[in-house]
Amino acid sequence: MNIIGISCILLLVMLFLKVPVYISVLAASAIYFLGNPATNATIFAQQTLAGAQGLSLLAIPFFVMAGVFMNYTGVTRRIMDCCAVLTARMPGGLAQVNILLSTLMGGLSGSSLADAAMEAKMLVPSMEAHGFSKAFSTVITAASGMVVPLIPPGTGLIIYACINNISVGQLFVAGIGPGLFLTATLMIFTHFVSKRRGYKPMQTEKISAHEKWDAIRPAILPMLLPIIIIGGVRIGVFTANEAGTVAIVYALALGVLYHEMKLKNFAKGCKETVTTTSSIMLIVAAASCFSWVLTREQIPQTFANWMTNAIDNKYIFLLVVNIFLIIVGMFVEGNASMIVLGPLLHPVALAFGIDPVHFAMVYIFNCTIGAFTPPMGTLMFVTCGITKCPTKDFIREAVPFYILFAADILLLTYFPPLSTFLVNLIY
Repeated sequence: MNIIGISCILLLVMLFLKVPVYISVLAASAIYFLGNPATNATIFAQQTLAGAQGLSLLAIPFFVMAGVFMNYTGVTRRIMDCCAVLTARMPGGLAQVNILLSTLMGGLSGSSLADAAMEAKMLVPSMEAHGFSKAFSTVITAASGMVVPLIPPGTGLIIYACINNISVGQLFVAGIGPGLFLTATLMIFTHFVSKRRGYKPMQTEKISAHEKWDAIRPAILPMLLPIIIIGGVRIGVFTANEAGTVAIVYALALGVLYHEMKLKNFAKGCKETVTTTSSIMLIVAAASCFSWVLTREQIPQTFANWMTNAIDNKYIFLLVVNIFLIIVGMFVEGNASMIVLGPLLHPVALAFGIDPVHFAMVYIFNCTIGAFTPPMGTLMFVTCGITKCPTKDFIREAVPFYILFAADILLLTYFPPLSTFLVNLIY
C-alpha cells in the first residue's frame, strides 16, 4: 500500500475514534510528508500555515465575534419574546417557538451546536412543564438546530466557500431558501404532531395588534442584521469579509442601545471569540495541507474521472452522493467530512454540470442531517446531554423526523431553484 493510502486510513481511523479533527488531519498529512522522500517538513509547515492566511477566512473570526456579542446584548430574549407572540396560537406553541427561534437566531449565532445548547437550557424545561415529553422536546430542539448552518452567516457556509473557491456572498444568499424551506416543513410537521398528541397552543384568545407590535418591535433591529449583511455585500458597500466587522459594530451598537453590554461582557466575548476561532482555524489550516497532498497525488482528478465513467448522469450521481454523505455523517462530524470530502466531490459535481452553489447547499444539508443522526450525531449528543434524555428515547422519537428530512433533501436535490433562485435574482 502506498503512503497516501496509509495517510487516508489513518485519518479515517482517528476520526472514528473521535480524535480532534485538526489533529487527525495533521497526523495524516505528517505521515505523508515523513514517508515521501520528494517532500520535507518545510513544505508541510508552509502548506499548513498558508491554509490559515486566506483573506476570505477573515470572515470567520468577525462573524464569530458578532454572534458572541449578540448573546450579551439581550438579543436572544427579545427574539424569543417575538417568536412566542408569533406562534402563540399554533398547536404545539413552545415547539413552534423553538423552531422559529433557531431560524431567527441562526443569522446571529452561526453555530448549530451553540444554538441547540442554548435552546435545550432555555426552552426544554418550559416545554416539559407545558406537557411535552422530554424526548419530543429534545428532538425538536436538535431538529431546529439543523436550520442554523443554512442561514447566513453560518461558519459552515464560509468554510465550504473557502475550501472550494466559491463566493461567500453567493452562499450566504443561497442558504436563505433551504433554511426557510426546512423551517416551514418543520413547523408544518410539528403542527400535525401536536394536534394528534394534544400539545395545546400557548394562547387561545386572539392577540391584539398592539400586543404583537410590543413583542415584535424590540426584535426588529437584531433581525435586520442578515439583511444588512447580504444587502451590503450585494450592492458593493463592503465585501463578505468586511461584513463581519459591520456585524461586530452593529452588535456593539445594540449593546449600547439596550444598556446590557458591560465591560466585563466585552472582555468575556473577546475571550470566547479567540477560543472558538482558534479551533476553527486549526481545522482549516490542517485541511489546507491535506488538500495539497490530495491534489499533488491527483486524487480529486482520479476520483472525478472514475465517478463520471461509473455514473452516466447527474441525477444518479446526486442520489449516490446523498446516500454516501448521510452514511458518512452518521460517523464523522460535519465540518470534518466537508474538509475531507468537499474537495473530492466538488470537482465531480462540476464535471456533471451541476451548479456549484446548488451542490454546496445539498452538501451542507446532508451534513446537518448527519449531525442529527446516530450513532455519532453531534446535535443528538449535545441536546441529550443537557436535557438528560436517554439516547434510545431520542432515536425512537426522531424516526418520523428522519422521514421528513429524507423528503426535504430529495426536494432540495432535484429542485435547484430552492438554492439558486435568490442567487440568480440578486447576482
